[in-house]
Amino acid sequence: MMSVASNTASTPYSYNSYAKYVYGYIASLIAFILTVIVFYYVLTGRGERIDFGWFLMETSPYMWASIGVGLAVSLSVVGAALGIYTTGVSIIGGGVKAPRIKTKNLISVIFCEAVAIYGLIIAIVLTGQIVIYTPELADSDYTVKSRNWFSGYAMFGAGIITGVVNLVCGICVGQVGSGAALSDAADPTLFVKVLIIEIFGSAIGLFGLIVSVLVISKAKMGDKA
Repeated sequence: MMSVASNTASTPYSYNSYAKYVYGYIASLIAFILTVIVFYYVLTGRGERIDFGWFLMETSPYMWASIGVGLAVSLSVVGAALGIYTTGVSIIGGGVKAPRIKTKNLISVIFCEAVAIYGLIIAIVLTGQIVIYTPELADSDYTVKSRNWFSGYAMFGAGIITGVVNLVCGICVGQVGSGAALSDAADPTLFVKVLIIEIFGSAIGLFGLIVSVLVISKAKMGDKA
């Protein structure tokens, strides 16, 4: 019993437990700061300033569209990088014992790179739809204002959809590609079977691209309808 206790006491904290502690501390700090701000406005009689509707109406649609473009590219690239990192390590490690897998398993890296290309395509489409409008006309004509604001929100949503889906898709393809490399190193007959799973995983990013195109299909910025 004492040996178990001593081993437990001498065991250092793992990386996962330390990361959970740090993330929990950051989340608690953010929640505390937000709570203090809310109570400050409420107790000083200025609670009406906490208005999310005002925030959405006063912020420029260009900001939302630009954030959508940035998220589409950045999250997609991060997903592709994580996928290439995961599958690349397995290809290099497995290639030490089985050099034949290095060339054949590069298709997993190509699938991961396609995830970044999906995000780049949506970013190009969104950038092409950002058109200058006249603020004075938008203030006087509610139709023009609502159309431009809707376009900004739609582009923001399309960017989030593309970015998040491609982030998860990149991780998925990387994990499956890693398994494909290691299984191919152990048994060459398993490569094609695992590759089919990887193809279906890569198709998830294509679904996100299609949904994003549907979301921005009615978005149109500018003064003219």
